Amino acid sequence: MYKISETELIITEEKKIYHLGLMQNQIGKDIILVGDPSRVEIIKKKFDKINFQHTHREFKTCIGQYKNKKITVISTGIGTDNIDIVINELDALVNIDFDTRSIKKTKKSLNIYRIGTSGAIHKSTLLDSFIISKHAIGFDNLAHYYKNKNILNNDLSKLFSNQINWPTELGTPYSVDASYKLLKKFSNIIHGITITSPGFYAPQGRELRLKPSIDDLNNKLSTFEYSNCKILNFEMETSALYFLGRTLNHNTLTICAILGNRSSNTYSKNYSQTMSNLIDFVLEKISSQ
Repeated sequence: MYKISETELIITEEKKIYHLGLMQNQIGKDIILVGDPSRVEIIKKKFDKINFQHTHREFKTCIGQYKNKKITVISTGIGTDNIDIVINELDALVNIDFDTRSIKKTKKSLNIYRIGTSGAIHKSTLLDSFIISKHAIGFDNLAHYYKNKNILNNDLSKLFSNQINWPTELGTPYSVDASYKLLKKFSNIIHGITITSPGFYAPQGRELRLKPSIDDLNNKLSTFEYSNCKILNFEMETSALYFLGRTLNHNTLTICAILGNRSSNTYSKNYSQTMSNLIDFVLEKISSQ
């Protein structure tokens, strides 16, 4: 039996996973990830019952009941590096025996939904609308640190890199599809391609005092199309969520609210209500499963 070492899998004296500070058998099958810890509070107020709450670093967790469905909500903070921590530790909670430090023979599959905010690339995308990430293109390189790449959409990656003339010094973009099981439950809103970037400013084509290395990035992205899908939005977590989640045999889906439109240079005036509406929408979908 292969035993995972103490430096590979860090478990506290209280039998909690190191970063999330959670114990095995606490989380349920349905998990919502949010970047901002304050959004955990918004979702918590919509639960019918609170079972558990915990905060460790930027990872704020609340487990509760919504219409007889057990739902876990966790804040991840910003970026694919944090997603790397969260998804690996969630998987460890359900698929590794903490007592023997061995991988369980029978694996559990989680449903992991990311509720986020993003910026639209096309003028036609309305502020305060919702977008499903049917495909994610990652500029972050995280998938390249793992050997198992069976779930990558290499056709999309190659087409994108060739058409955009992607600079080789930035690493090869990788592409992953959403889980069909969750995707089909959200068929009534816009589906498209999401760009996951490793930063908020130059990696998304913004310029303050420093000039981005790629000129006119947003316009280049706006011309790309794959399998009747256009690149619709920027955010900073989905490619890692899809790659890690699906590689570990979990179901993953990102639903984002459009708070800014990069082409029209407009920003939502009702972003708090928009996020509340998106949370309500996702909670209803989860509870109807």
